[in-house]
Amino acid sequence: MADDPYPAQRHQLTVSARDLDTLAADLARWLAARVAADQLPRMSAVARPESGGMSCTTILFDAEWTVNDRRESGSFVARIAPEAGSFPVFETYDLATQYQVMAGVAAATGAPVPELCWLETDDKALGAPFLVMRRVEGRVPSDNPPYVFAGWLFDASPAERLRLADRTVQVIAEIHDIPDPAARFPMLCGPGQSLRRHIEAQRASYRWALADDGFRIPLIERAFRWIDEHWPTDPGPDVLSWGDARPGNIIYRGFDPVAVLDWEMAALGPRELDLGWMIFTHRFFQDIATRVDRPGLPDFLRRDDVVAKYREFSGYSARDLDFYLVYAALRFAIVMARVKRRMIHFGEGADTTDRDDYVMHRAFLEALLDGTYEWD
Repeated sequence: MADDPYPAQRHQLTVSARDLDTLAADLARWLAARVAADQLPRMSAVARPESGGMSCTTILFDAEWTVNDRRESGSFVARIAPEAGSFPVFETYDLATQYQVMAGVAAATGAPVPELCWLETDDKALGAPFLVMRRVEGRVPSDNPPYVFAGWLFDASPAERLRLADRTVQVIAEIHDIPDPAARFPMLCGPGQSLRRHIEAQRASYRWALADDGFRIPLIERAFRWIDEHWPTDPGPDVLSWGDARPGNIIYRGFDPVAVLDWEMAALGPRELDLGWMIFTHRFFQDIATRVDRPGLPDFLRRDDVVAKYREFSGYSARDLDFYLVYAALRFAIVMARVKRRMIHFGEGADTTDRDDYVMHRAFLEALLDGTYEWD
């Protein structure tokens, strides 16, 4: 994927084949029954978010209705589990667990979580389970094209970006500070050590997404071996790991977080799971900018700065971070290789004979495994 034009322009990727008008009508009928509306709600501003990911279908909509002649309305977001023909990124998509985790975070912290409205586990209404939450107004750093090339965060001053980075790390520290996470989030528990369980889940994901269909990726398998050989002596106590911890999953007002989104990867595990993921995902974008001779944002979310700021907010000093950065790169490699397969499936990308090229950050991961990657 070295010749991918992705860096400087937005790419149109298939998210869902669902027709918006049909979805709006189905949502209106479901909402009318759910709230006991006097008549069918009036739906408006039905749209897909420009920054929506591929893990599920996300729909924005406004609705207005009456109950016993009392007018009610709101702006909402529906997250719908992927349909069978969508070539999903994840094998399972557990919206009930996401809903419970978000509710638990809202109850235990001041971290900004969107207000939850309804969870529908029956697939009769929309063809798949879904949840509905209140829409939060604000802005999100773009993934497509990456925020290191253009946009409001790129145009911000260094002081403004520093504020956003600091407030983002503070939110992560607040989530990690939830006491007794195993008791509060029993749906995330399981047998054995949480880090072992987390990595075994990634092995299973790799098999489902790639290897079992004949798409073995030597670089991914090498990374798993590296992980096994460099296991932390003491992973430390478990916290609630947000899972997809990065600015692209936060809505900001000004430069302050007002909504933490995308909890499908939430788990119990060491703090470094989130720290490593956030440092890695920004550096992934920054390396793309460097590769095409663009400045990017070299002053943003630097490794040492994130570690220092997290220590300031939490009192905890990150350890074994090299391990967690490799693991973040491995997890991302599985996702990106699955996305590559998905693009080929929908005619949006070409195949390659070198399976390691399914990993968009191939050179980055290879350097991490070789111990030659140069941080700031």
